[in-house]
Amino acid sequence: MSIVKSVQYVKICSLYGAGFYYMPGTDTCIKIGGFVRTEVNFNAGGSFGVAFNDRDIRTYNVQHWRSRAAITADARSQTAYGTLRAYAYIAATDDSGLNSGSNIGKGGAPSGLAYNRIYAPAMFIQFAGFTAGKTASFFDFDSMGYSNQSNVWGSAQGGNGINLWAYTAQFGNGLSASISAESNLGHRLGISTIAGAASTTFGGESIPDLVGNLRVDQAWGSAQIMGAYHQVNFGEQTAPSDKGGWAFGAGAKVNLPMLGKGDYIIGQFTYGVGAIDYVGSGLGQAQTVQRGGITSYGPAWDSVLTGTGTTADLTTGWSLTAGLEHNWVPGWKTSLYGAYGKLEYSTAASASLLLAANGAGLNTATGGSANWSYWQVGSRTVWTPVTNLDLSVEVMYNKMNTGFTGVGIGDNSWWSGMFRAQRNFYP
Repeated sequence: MSIVKSVQYVKICSLYGAGFYYMPGTDTCIKIGGFVRTEVNFNAGGSFGVAFNDRDIRTYNVQHWRSRAAITADARSQTAYGTLRAYAYIAATDDSGLNSGSNIGKGGAPSGLAYNRIYAPAMFIQFAGFTAGKTASFFDFDSMGYSNQSNVWGSAQGGNGINLWAYTAQFGNGLSASISAESNLGHRLGISTIAGAASTTFGGESIPDLVGNLRVDQAWGSAQIMGAYHQVNFGEQTAPSDKGGWAFGAGAKVNLPMLGKGDYIIGQFTYGVGAIDYVGSGLGQAQTVQRGGITSYGPAWDSVLTGTGTTADLTTGWSLTAGLEHNWVPGWKTSLYGAYGKLEYSTAASASLLLAANGAGLNTATGGSANWSYWQVGSRTVWTPVTNLDLSVEVMYNKMNTGFTGVGIGDNSWWSGMFRAQRNFYP
């Protein structure tokens, strides 16, 4: 009787953790992963993005439906200079239900919606301490893993990356420092003209954002301080000289095993001048919320042209994000989180933005400061009935303290909610 020897076609690679295997005939290890996700948002955009909209109009969509699928590939090999790594993350998203339903028909959102497409949130190479490609900014610390939301405040890009070139030095005992040159376009929020037009007055990208951090990772948790330089350059011939915006941040994460396995608390503070995207990466140029005949208005710009348009003032802003996550029993966890941020403008910038607000249809704004703030508190509970299947429900209370004064202008508040199911297919 002949004996057939089994052939091992796939050889497990244990160097980098679970899920890696050797590519046949090579010394490269690869892991393929990804997820499929579906969700329904209430009074929010996709992935719980806050919807600053007129909720009184009949075309406002209370519901927002989204489905997303992603594939990741992580390839690594050992060299004389350490690990050589290449990572790719490709995703496809379909949305149905924008903030206004007037142009939405069968098949989802109208053509031109950015998220009905295939896109790449991350793709980068790492080697000998260098990182090059698209990934999270080296300024980021609190990525808000305790929530499903696409954040308003904080520097994290809501799961999307920025093109950059960076170097990280390891000093031992968990201490590291990084310096990064990052695309200026990835951190631009906009410039308001004297007439309040859209952000068409930015000059061409000429200087990258310069980002640096000092970080420590140990058994108790982690902490980081970080800073960024951001060029604010104006594209009009009569515009003022370029200005230098900047941002500073600090964050800490503390593990809480005494409360439950995997428990932690995390927070990040950010302060910026002329670099407002670091303060609130989820901000648009102007937030307008109307409910019950009351309108709230919140302009958001890196800089505002004043006077005849030949001078400009930089915007000042700050934000704080924090979250606590507790694991009740295996398969059940709940988070409690909050965020607060405020944008502040000079007297001259407020006067210019008052024209912009009325030109955009607010009309009843009569004066006051353009300064405004926004805060939110929320909670998410995740049930994992079987491995790699997450079912979650999340609620959030939002409060917007408006800029300007006038008839029918005031603060606004609303509730948001989300149901999500996500099947992860990585070990």
